[in-house]
Amino acid sequence: MIESEIEITENLVRELLREQHPDLADLPVREVAGGWGNQMWRLGPKLAVRMQRMDSGPELQLKERRWLPELAARLPLPVPVPVRDGVPSERFPKIWTVMSWVEGTPLDHGGITRGDHAADTLADFLGALHVPAPADAPTATDFSLHPRDCTGGFEHFFRDAAPADLAEEIRAVWDEAVDTPEWAGPAVWVHGDLHPANVVVADGTLAGVVDFGALFAGDPAWDLAAAWLLLPAGGAARFFDRYVRVDEATVRRARGLAAMKCLFLMAMGLSGDRGLPGGKPEWGPVGRSALDRVLHGL
Repeated sequence: MIESEIEITENLVRELLREQHPDLADLPVREVAGGWGNQMWRLGPKLAVRMQRMDSGPELQLKERRWLPELAARLPLPVPVPVRDGVPSERFPKIWTVMSWVEGTPLDHGGITRGDHAADTLADFLGALHVPAPADAPTATDFSLHPRDCTGGFEHFFRDAAPADLAEEIRAVWDEAVDTPEWAGPAVWVHGDLHPANVVVADGTLAGVVDFGALFAGDPAWDLAAAWLLLPAGGAARFFDRYVRVDEATVRRARGLAAMKCLFLMAMGLSGDRGLPGGKPEWGPVGRSALDRVLHGL
């Protein structure tokens, strides 16, 4: 339980299922470690219950309910698909969703050993995702801004986590991103929050993508940053060779956003080391290794 949030327990999950989806209530239920905005519970072998926790409103889950069924059909990696809706009740005054389970180990607790395969897989996945979005697609989130409009967030994470000996290099990468023009192409579907806790791996390579709460239509650079965040050293070069629909300015924006995301991961790691709520001690080393890849370019 975090701050004043309702404690979400196995019994609560099962009671909600009995009330709203009784045919699922007898399946085994167990908590899945991790999560911040939402808490995940494994439900039997093929499902999961996504419980709204720290998210301030239902919008992110509602977005997933609306769009994931359409997107999943054409994506080459498994993604969670909503199968049942949970509505607020006296027992739990927030929404919750039963979704398909994506098998694999989160990358922040696993690793990629088949780097070339993972680079090709990520490029193919994003190539399939990054198509022009319809007019009613979601927009206007913090994850869709040009780097120049993210300076406050960058400076916050920079102060918290940037190693002193790398400060000039990090700022140079960021300044290059800030100086780029706006994305000139059509608004395409963008996951928006690709980092090691939001992908799963199996057999040494990428096996699935989760948590589409930041989904928006806009600049693909926010996803292309994953070439440095997710792939081993050298993977970004192979990724961009395969993902051919990209210009130099977009690569520079992506690299700057990757640097900011690395600092975010490192800041969360420091919070975990200090025992602060929401801290993730395992994210510190993950962010630091990704930062090395960012600073080495492609």
